[in-house]
Parts: sequence; structure tokens; C-alpha cells
Amino acid sequence: MSQNSFAAQDRLQVADTAYEIYRLDAVPGLDRLPYSLKVLAENLLRNEDGRVVTAEQVRALAAWDPAGTDNPEIQFTPARVLMQDFTGVPCVVDLVAMRNAMTELGGDPQRINPLIPTDLVIDHSVIADVFGRPDAYLRNAELEFERNRERYELLRWAQQSFADFQVVPPNTGICHQVNLEYLARTVFVRQTPDGPLAYPDTLVGTDSHTPMINGLGVLGWGVGGIEAEAAMLGQPMSMLIPQVVGLKLTGELREGTTATDLVLTVAELLRRTRVVGKFVDFFGPGVGNVPLATRATLGNMSPEYGSTVTIFPIDDETLDYLRLTGRAPEQVALVEAYAKEQGLWHDPDHVPEYSQVVELDLGTVEPSLAGPRRPQDRIPLRVAQHTFRALLNGKGVEEAVQGGLDEASGESFPASDPVAISARIERDALPFTAPGTDPAQWPTNPVPLSLGGADTTIDHGHVVIAAITSCTNTSNPSVMIAAGLLAKNAVERGLRSKPWVKTSLAPGSRVVTDYYERAGLTPYLNELGFDLVGYGCTTCIGNSGPLIPEVSDAVATGDLNVSAVLSGNRNFEGRIHAETKMNFLTSPPLVIAYALAGTMHADLLTEPLGRDADGVDVYLKDIWPTGAQIKTVVDAVVEADMFTKGYSDVLVGDDNWRGMSLADSAVFDWQEDSTYVRHPPYFEGMRRDPDPVQDIAGARVLAHLGDSVTTDHISPAGSILPSSPAGEYLKSHGVKVRDFNSYGSRRGNHDVMIRGTFANVRLRNKLVPGVEGGFTRVLPDGEQSSIFDAAMVYAEQGTPLVVLAGSDYGSGSSRDWAAKGTMLLGVRAVLATSFERIHRSNLIGMGVLPLQFADGDSPEALGLDGTETYLISGLAGADPMPREVEVRADADDGGSREFTMTVRIDTPAEAAYYTHGGILQYVLRQLLSD
Repeated sequence: MSQNSFAAQDRLQVADTAYEIYRLDAVPGLDRLPYSLKVLAENLLRNEDGRVVTAEQVRALAAWDPAGTDNPEIQFTPARVLMQDFTGVPCVVDLVAMRNAMTELGGDPQRINPLIPTDLVIDHSVIADVFGRPDAYLRNAELEFERNRERYELLRWAQQSFADFQVVPPNTGICHQVNLEYLARTVFVRQTPDGPLAYPDTLVGTDSHTPMINGLGVLGWGVGGIEAEAAMLGQPMSMLIPQVVGLKLTGELREGTTATDLVLTVAELLRRTRVVGKFVDFFGPGVGNVPLATRATLGNMSPEYGSTVTIFPIDDETLDYLRLTGRAPEQVALVEAYAKEQGLWHDPDHVPEYSQVVELDLGTVEPSLAGPRRPQDRIPLRVAQHTFRALLNGKGVEEAVQGGLDEASGESFPASDPVAISARIERDALPFTAPGTDPAQWPTNPVPLSLGGADTTIDHGHVVIAAITSCTNTSNPSVMIAAGLLAKNAVERGLRSKPWVKTSLAPGSRVVTDYYERAGLTPYLNELGFDLVGYGCTTCIGNSGPLIPEVSDAVATGDLNVSAVLSGNRNFEGRIHAETKMNFLTSPPLVIAYALAGTMHADLLTEPLGRDADGVDVYLKDIWPTGAQIKTVVDAVVEADMFTKGYSDVLVGDDNWRGMSLADSAVFDWQEDSTYVRHPPYFEGMRRDPDPVQDIAGARVLAHLGDSVTTDHISPAGSILPSSPAGEYLKSHGVKVRDFNSYGSRRGNHDVMIRGTFANVRLRNKLVPGVEGGFTRVLPDGEQSSIFDAAMVYAEQGTPLVVLAGSDYGSGSSRDWAAKGTMLLGVRAVLATSFERIHRSNLIGMGVLPLQFADGDSPEALGLDGTETYLISGLAGADPMPREVEVRADADDGGSREFTMTVRIDTPAEAAYYTHGGILQYVLRQLLSD
């Protein structure tokens, strides 16, 4: 019960119902705050207890300094938790293991139970093995269940054993789209002794793209599984009041541009604006011109430019979407009344205070793609050919893009200047025009092959995967209908996808299939090979399945640099497919266009995609649907009854799901022979009181890494190679190679996962220069070995380990295994130039110390090469945790370096987690003490 220090508790009458609310206007100063901080303010008012959440925290938020970089700490209590199965299975495994540990320590295992509503959506396990045929969906679903039955038994057990925990079965949809279309409330209602209590819907999710729900005005962001578990167990989330960047929107999108083009433009702009760890609020007169699905698409991409959230306020568009997706009229009325009463309704003329304002004219957006390795590297479509050929010739992305723009205009702008980027976009955004072709030569090595009885060749630059996939775009009817109409127009002009392209369609919900059927577009998509392969993330997370066998052989024979084109949100190295070296993000219709072209060498704006039956050249502009055509179809086929019917049985599942027989018990029956779900070692030897924190002495470097190392580089992801340590482990347990499945599907088995940590095929460890992959050396003079094998040698020696890294360490997805695997390999500290927010938090949650070099320092600047022995002192006996520690690096030749590093434990709660050895141990001890 709130202490209500500000007399904020009041009632709001909506029709016949009176709701308890906590009024924001009860606290002077809150009215000037951006939308996102107002939601946080209400959260504090409602949860104020004088102990964890205090009146001082409310006052600190009211006194927020927009320019402040050292804002106070507050405690955030989300209304609910959202999980997907890749990250959710480890959470469930940990909770189940906590029940075992609670029993062993003399406590009640039933105390380990979600205390807030938790939804888990199984969406990351389907693999596009079968494609381009009518039974692809059914066959992939069968394979998914065969491979993942052990995991699904655990999740079904959890659904029946844990309170406030529900599971959306496989082949239903992607968690973010299910959240947007069904789970989210915008305004949450909870029954209390005083009647119904209304408050803003908030959440944390175990997937970095959780901010997709920001498009609906819901404050939520991605966290590591460990943080999510603590939230599920009733622990408030400690956070520093963030800076908030205001992104002012003006104008409207022009003909020929899509929501995806807008998203890629914003990703480029905000990454250069440096919004890492900040909130981004949209405002301005252009907000009303952005459809809800496009808002969600923008929110979804938050982690690609580093912001914690990217949120839109509530307005008429929000209400229209709630109605469209079948929300009850009473709920829609409550959202409107509550938002207007609390100052959360969008007023285009009101400008809150922001830490920084960035402006974007929607009319400057142009057709784009992004790649080949980062989502923020936007490439205007009209210079895509020029850029790709420059990339093949070894140019960097910015240099390659700028070269194309210079050729178009004769001008250049500093690449690091966001204002210059805006100016460049405004100047150069001319739809369906292109500069001349780069006359430079590029590598070529045509490899002959036979496909479908016809002889052909593939070469560097060929597109071998074209996938309409990912929650980012498949939740957006405008771009999905655009893709369907383009497919229809292409088929009617006699065009077909190139035979070497693996094509796939993986919508985020069954609603997409429904409106494709209503619009009569499914046959045309199928004709181009875009048959339904499943409802899940597929290609975007590396579940792309094998290439066409003949194509795979040709790629290996010629060592070809081939590409994937997908409508996803991630294209990091090694993520999409091990055989594609370049991966490009773009809109669903452009995915189809590249499938028709079959190569990144194509200039889609000036060169024909093919010829029709009369021998007439067919250009992209000839088959591209107009905005009016797209709107007409969307308005005709996307209706509320699709959502109400589609989600009426969302928790039921198919016969496989319903047919599992499970024991009714408080603790899980671990199967010793399982290769999917194993009892984790986190609580082995745990005592009721934590051991004192010690200095780290005699440490060796396991990996010396550079800048922009993502969690995809660290965490096991994608397919498991037979020759890898994880592959050898599975083979030793009788698992056949065809049944390896993916790392993501085996996240419940720590023995597999630690063998895949730092095993990304594109990882570059400076201890083994010139080598790609998960390799290192056992120091001081050991030979090259896998990182896992080296870690085991160090463990036998009793040698603690550290990681050296550059800037933005741990960017990307909120992968808890990037931290779990790091800890289980024996790494005690990570020494980096800077950290991405989620991964730093996850390291602390697993008891790994994040240390940041002082400004101007780096491993290179300090002359460190990773072969030294490290002493980290200043930890032992410190209470509270020190802000800085001294580090000494002793070289094997007798020289040494001494320097000071910042301890990136930013809040008292994080300090408590670290001193207990991790967040799970902390929570378990708290429950035991209660």
C-alpha cells in the first residue's frame, strides 16, 4: 500500500466504474516532464512504501535536470513481464533450480513463484528448414516439436505449477506482435480492497525488442533474463533517472517510402545522436501522421540505436488501434479518460522539457536498406549498387555510401554529424532516381551449378536468402500488404524469384495470414516461393535453416561472398547464416524485389528486374504498389474480428502441445539424460550468508576483443557446428548432427551453452591474430585452442580470468547467456572502454565485475596486449563498493602497467547483487530471510 505522501490518491469515473488512480498533478513539477518520465512518476507515487520507494525519489523525478548526467536512483516496479522461449527457458530453469535450492536450504519451494503476471510466448524455436512449398509450415512445425519436446515439457510444467504464469504455445506468433495485438492494456487495472486500481501498463521483457510496445504508449524495455526473474519475484528494478531525447516529427512520408525506410532512417540518426541508455520520446505535429503499426516498428528498433525506450504518447491513433485489434470498448474508454486526466494525451502544441531535441521531417525519408553488418548503417536504395560494389572492394560502409552520394551530388558531409545527416537526407531524398554506376571493378568468381534441371552460375554478391521475417515489419499491415501487392504485380508480369534464392515468409501472427487470404494475395506470394514457413522469428535470429544444397556447395567451392536480404532488425556478423557474409535489412516489398533480381549488384531503380511474356522490360516502378492501393486493401481486409477470433484460443495450442502428460509437483523432475534441460550449477555450495568480496589476483585474459563486440559475438546463437566444442559434446551424448537444433533451443543446458560462449564464427580475439572464431591461447605460452577448452585448463589451475574489450561492449540483444556463459567460463571481470546498458547489468547479475577504462585510456593506449597477468585491488573489505579500483598488469618479461578503472556498479541494488554473487543468490537469500 502506498504511503501517499503527496495525497495523490483519487478516483476517476469512467462510465459506470470508479477507478482508484494516483494523480500526477498532485506533485508540482511533474507536468513539465516528457511522457515517459510521467509514467515513471506515477509508478513511484503508486508504489511508495517509505523503504524501497520513497518520497525523495518522487521529488527527485519532479526536480529532474534534463541536462544532468548523474541523476538520482529510483526503483521501478513493472506491471508485468514478457518472455520469449529462447530467453524464457533459462528463466524457468533458474526458477525451478531456485525451488531446489530453497528446499536444500530449509525453505518453502512454493515461495519461488512469479509475483507479477508473466507471459511467455514460444516464438524463437521454429526453423525455416522447409521452404517454397505448400506444406512448409506444417513440416517445420513438426520438426520444431520433435526437436524441442523436452523444453516444451518444462514450459508446460511451469504453466501448470507457477501462479500468474501463462504460456502462448508454439506456432502462434512472435512475442512482440502478440504483446502489441493482444497482451498489452495501455492502462492496467488491478483489483484492490478499495476497488479497481488503474495505472499505466508497464513491463520488462527478456528480449531487447520489447520497446515495440512503446508504439502503443506502453513503457517497457528489454532486460536480461536475470533481471526479469528478479522482477517476477517482486524485486523492484533499480535505475538511474535517464536523460530523455525528444524526437520532433514533422511532415509525412512521401509516395514510394515505407515504414521500414523510416525506421532505418531513425536508426541511423539516433545512433549518431548517441542515445545509448537514454529514453527517446516522439512529439510534434508529425506524430499524428504516423500509424500505430509504424510507431511500433520504430519502438521495436530501439536497441539498434541504443535507447532504452522509444515511445509515442497516447492519442486518437492509439485508441483506433485498440479498437482495430478487438480490445473491449470499456478498455478503450478507460485509456482515453485516464490519459487525458493524467496529462498523458498527446498535445502537438505542447513541448515538454527534453535533454536534447532532434528533428526529422518525414518527407525526407527515402527507400533504404541497412547493412552489411549493422542495422544503423543505412544505405539509400538509389546508391545500393554503388555501395555494395565498394564494399566488395574493401571500402567501409560510410565511405561506400558517401561515395555514392558524392557521385550523385558532388557534395559531402561529416559522417558523425546528425544535423549533417538530416541535411543529406533532405537534399538527396528523390524517389526512384539513381546516380551512375560505379565503373570500378569488383571481385568475381562465377561458380557453375544446376538448379531444377537448368544450368546457371552464382558469384560474389548473389542473394541466397530473401526472408520476410521478424516482428519489426510483419506486425505492420502496410508493408506486408505492399509486399503482397508487389508479388501479385510481379507474377502477373511474368517475373519469378531466382532459383538460387531461399525464400520464406514468417509472419508475427496468424492475423497476417488471415488478411493475406482475404486480400487474395497468398497465391502470388507462393508463386514467388514466399510460402508460409512458420509463425516465429526464423531468419532474423539465425533460424534460417540450410541454404539450397547446390548453392551451399557452390558458395563453399568458390569461397563466395553471398548475401541475405531480410525484413528483420538484426544483421550482425554470423547471425543470419554462417555462409552469408553480408546481410541487409529492408522492407518486405524490397525483400521480394531482391529475390526477383537475385543479386546485390542490381540497381533496382534503373535496371529491369526481368522481361514479361512479350519481351518488355519490367522495372521495379512498374510493379510497385501506390500508397492509395495499399491503403485501399488494408482498409478492406484488416478488421477487428480477425484479432478477436485469432486470439480467442491463443493459449490452447495444437495436439502436440495439449497431449503432453506431466506430473503435478512443486519441484521439477530433472532428467539426467536430457540434452536440452539440465540442473544449472548456480547454487552449488551456496550458504545462507554470502562470502566477503575479494580482490582478483593472478588473472589471465581469456579474450582480448575490439570495439562493438555484440552479445551475438559473446552468446551462443545460431546453428551448432559439429566440430565445435558444443557439437562434440552433443555427439558424445548420442545426438545426431541433424538433431543438433540451435544454441537458442538448448539454452536450458548450461553444458552446451558454455561451450558456445565466445564461439561466434566472426569473433576476433587479438590473442590469436588473423583467426576468426572462438579461439584463444592458454597463457603464457600455450598453443591455440578453443576458448572453452582454454577456460577449462585455467579452471584446473585455479586461475581467474578477465576479458579485455573496447567500446560499446555487449551491444545488441539482451542475451542473459552472454553473461551466464562468461561467468561459467571463470571470467571474474570485464575491462572495457564502455558498456552497453543491458549487458553491463547482466554481468553484475551473474557476479561478474564490469570495469571501465578512464577517459582516454584503452588497452591499446595503455600498451596492453592481453598476455599480462592482472591484479585488481581495492575490492576486499570495501563497504560500500568502491567507485574505482587499481589495476596492475604484469607482463611476462617483467614490465608492468598500473592504472585506475571505474567500477560500473551504478546503484546500491547492483552492489547488493554483486556482493551476493549474483541477483539470483540475492533474491533467494532475501526470501529465506523473510
